[in-house]
Amino acid sequence: MRTARRFAAMVPLCREMLPECLPVWFYVYYCVAIATLILHFTGFLGRRNLEWLIYVLAVTVFPAVIYL
Repeated sequence: MRTARRFAAMVPLCREMLPECLPVWFYVYYCVAIATLILHFTGFLGRRNLEWLIYVLAVTVFPAVIYL
């Protein structure tokens, strides 16, 4: 119960900080996406059976594509 109260108290703080942190998360996401695409096209992901990362990125981008 204490954890829920702490979380409820932190929610307004997170909402205030969100506009400041939002662009950073976009940059981090795009850097990870570009690095994953480079690793995909060089064959690194295929050799290590990590091709599922491409699908994860596609699923995370899909809502933004629908929104546009």
